[in-house]
Amino acid sequence: MTNLNNYKMFFVIILFLSGCGVGERQETSSEYDFAIRQTRHLLDSLETREPGKLPKSVTPDGELKLTGIYGWTSGFFPGTLWYLYAYSNDPFWKQQAQRFTLLLDPVKDFSGHHDVGFMINSSYGNGYRFTNDSSYAAVIVQAAKSLGRRFNPNVGAIQSWNVDKGWQAQRGWEFPVIIDNMMNLELLFNATALSGDSSFYRMAVSHADVTLENQFRPDNSCYHVVDYNSIDGSVRAKQTAQGYSDHSAWARGQAWALYGFIMCYEKTGLARYLEQAERVADFIIDHPRLPADKIPYWDFDSPDIPETYRDVSSAAIIASALFKLANRVGESASGRYGDAAMAMLNAMSSANYRAELGTNYGFLLAHSVGSIPHGDEVDAPLVYADYYYLEALLYRDGILK
Repeated sequence: MTNLNNYKMFFVIILFLSGCGVGERQETSSEYDFAIRQTRHLLDSLETREPGKLPKSVTPDGELKLTGIYGWTSGFFPGTLWYLYAYSNDPFWKQQAQRFTLLLDPVKDFSGHHDVGFMINSSYGNGYRFTNDSSYAAVIVQAAKSLGRRFNPNVGAIQSWNVDKGWQAQRGWEFPVIIDNMMNLELLFNATALSGDSSFYRMAVSHADVTLENQFRPDNSCYHVVDYNSIDGSVRAKQTAQGYSDHSAWARGQAWALYGFIMCYEKTGLARYLEQAERVADFIIDHPRLPADKIPYWDFDSPDIPETYRDVSSAAIIASALFKLANRVGESASGRYGDAAMAMLNAMSSANYRAELGTNYGFLLAHSVGSIPHGDEVDAPLVYADYYYLEALLYRDGILK
């Protein structure tokens, strides 16, 4: 592929000639067929598990790992189901997506951490995206109000983690903001679009601008955590929680940064966000330690490369973001970013990273990394890797715009 737009035009022509609209394909590609069959297996795996829980990963001893609705990953499985519905237009997937989305209704009033954006956007956000159901819109707006309670005008940002309990209480932080938080801004942008209340938009832009000013290094890699003084907004520390070191480039952090800034550009049209997305993309795809198959190691600065773990979840997020970026830049850059995304997607779809059909409890991909410093979900399937992998497929094929 030399240009993403050319690829998508080819796809559109094929649909036209076959007489099929999106969601009415007569033939199912092997990637989607695998995802459909594997996700049915995951649904079967859930039938004998505790009701009200959602899939997250697989434990080191081979058991299905679940999360409650207030876990930060709770929205990704409903989102995966919505993506299968977007591809297939099969009422079965719509029914399953609705079923698991509704589990998260109480989250709309939750302000216990910043990831309400992940939780609600992936579930209710996609539900509204594909059905235009006004009841979903109401949940999105209420969830944005809950997230907005974590915004501190002195800092100009949303606090990521609470610092009064757990391991986060042991770091000496006052007002930590992590790069992952860029992803939650989409909830605020969507809430403004749905409600007309511009306060959500203003909070999102403020947070993005503070992140742009303080979270990046001269080489356009990002710090994982920036801790702020909650009174005067000054920077107290720049550190990591899940990377190799405070000054290393944690792979998924770079992925969140790339995706977060191209999303902010899509929502605002502000050129500074597009420019930052391009800088982050260039850092990633030009990095000398990015392997030939484009699936990054868990940290670009790990001293154990190449004898260390790859992180498929980072690749899935990056690939989806690169497809989005390729649609927003000139032809030359579009081809470059689209080619990198395709290489990642092809690698993830290979036997090196994709699970065997009927295994992995139904998760699509293997070999992701949650947090090596915490010894959690290392070389394991992760529900959000599957979610962004499917999203990348849908962007590649023009089903998502």
